[in-house]
Amino acid sequence: STCACGQTHATCHLIRIDWKQTMNDASTIFPDQPVWESEGTHRIPFLTYTSDEIYRKELERFFYKGHWCYVGLEAEVPNPGDYKRTVVGERSVILSRDADGGLNVIENVCAHRGMRFCRERHGNRKDFVCPYHQWSYTLKGDLQGVPFRRGVKQDGQVHGGMPADFKTTDHGLTKLKVATRGGVVFASFDADVEPLEDFLGPTILGYFDRLFNGRKLKILGYNRQRIPGNWKLMQENIKDPYHPGLLHTWFVTFGLWRADNKSMLRMDAKHRHAAMISTRGTGGQGGQVTQVSSFKEGMQLQDPSFLDIVPEPWWGGPTAVMTTIFPSVILQQQVNSVSTRHIQPTGIGSFDFVWTHFGFEDDSDEMTQRRLTQANLFGPAGFVSADDGEVIEFSQQAFESKPFHRAVAELGGRDVGDTEHMVTETLIRGMYRYWRDVMEG
Repeated sequence: STCACGQTHATCHLIRIDWKQTMNDASTIFPDQPVWESEGTHRIPFLTYTSDEIYRKELERFFYKGHWCYVGLEAEVPNPGDYKRTVVGERSVILSRDADGGLNVIENVCAHRGMRFCRERHGNRKDFVCPYHQWSYTLKGDLQGVPFRRGVKQDGQVHGGMPADFKTTDHGLTKLKVATRGGVVFASFDADVEPLEDFLGPTILGYFDRLFNGRKLKILGYNRQRIPGNWKLMQENIKDPYHPGLLHTWFVTFGLWRADNKSMLRMDAKHRHAAMISTRGTGGQGGQVTQVSSFKEGMQLQDPSFLDIVPEPWWGGPTAVMTTIFPSVILQQQVNSVSTRHIQPTGIGSFDFVWTHFGFEDDSDEMTQRRLTQANLFGPAGFVSADDGEVIEFSQQAFESKPFHRAVAELGGRDVGDTEHMVTETLIRGMYRYWRDVMEG
């Protein structure tokens, strides 16, 4: 007889029960909780990407508690009154710089009737005013004005107004805890979250400081896209060194990222954050690369400036370092192109992906143009990144059609650990080791 996965009992690795019992138990065929095959994380249940119940739990445990989430760069709000609307998880928040020069992150939810009062993505203002009933707040989120608080005088009498014990200090906006480092701003709804440096850990902190080394940042532009896939798939994608030299024709053909380049994979102690480090030009012309179908030896560039790569002193050797900070952001250095990639969940099966391309204030005009040119490799229509959005969409479609199945992440073994090569899925296994510890704890 055939099992629910479409295979015979002899080869089925999914549902190890008697078929008669399966027929009488629909919840076994279509479970509402992921069933891991072992204590390991090398077989990932599709349900982890499709269960709304799991997704809601993820928002609470990863985005709203115990974690620092990326909200922006200080260079996006350089002057007093500047603000940027963004999100933490699904919650709308505002990064603002107050009159004293301080940075604040406040929730974009009016304390009166709960309206999201800020609609512009960027701007400058002296205060925030909710258009519904014109409650006004300082840039720090303190309530400063309530129309008709004392009521309305009519026919010699005062009508309405707030109760006598109403205090503006009790009705400010929700204020998030804020941490900054190297010009990058993180925030958390959890007042007891660990220090940012402890959250990142010494290994990842080293790669963080390599990119954000104290030089003042300069914003070059943005890309935005909505990808119809689970938010974790983008964390996985940048923790997956297996695919770049296979999926991305551009990478493997022009040698920007190849399996035979000198490389390292590093994680923090909890395996939630990771760095993929690669050095261009250190690999050979081995058959394992030239025989890959995505390698196009005859491909030529009409504009050679895309490969006008100038080594920078702060690189320290590697030509590419992709750092994933769980759960919310990817820090990208691909040769001279540098950016942050913000993951913004919009539901179990979709997320907004916001790229902030930047440079440094002391960059020459030529270097700024070089960074902008190379940024065309990335973003929604990038020569490389367009591939990632498409494969994530197709993966999500398969997950939703086959909720009882699982993915295999066994390249390089089934353990979790740092490596000196790219032919492994250890970083994905590591992330799900952490995921299981938090979600099942």
